[in-house]
Amino acid sequence: MSQTNTVHPLRIANAAASVRHVFIRDLTLDCSIGIYDHEKVEPQRVRFNLDLTVRETHAPLNDDIANVVCYEKITDDIRALVARGHVNLVETLAESVAELCLTNPLVETARVRIEKLDVFADATSVGVEIERNA
Repeated sequence: MSQTNTVHPLRIANAAASVRHVFIRDLTLDCSIGIYDHEKVEPQRVRFNLDLTVRETHAPLNDDIANVVCYEKITDDIRALVARGHVNLVETLAESVAELCLTNPLVETARVRIEKLDVFADATSVGVEIERNA
């Protein structure tokens, strides 16, 4: 039996509704996360996957990063969030990531999946996926 780490993207791009789909796949960071004492000593690998529903404006993009949701800013914000220090629950981290995505006024919905990669030898990952609206 083959295992896959593929997260199938939320099918949210929709021309008729003027909606764009912005995503980040398989961002893997070392995080201080967990409720157990051993999890508070050493960071562990955590994978982030995001799907964002972005409202398109009718203004031209003008090939200008200021007119779109910048995935570089989002990944930098996630890195900064992780660098703040220990978090007990994956759910808490997911809520924080969704909240930072929704600070951009163009983002209407954030689907966030966070996976701890090294918890069980017989499982690829464990984690949580949430969806939040602006």
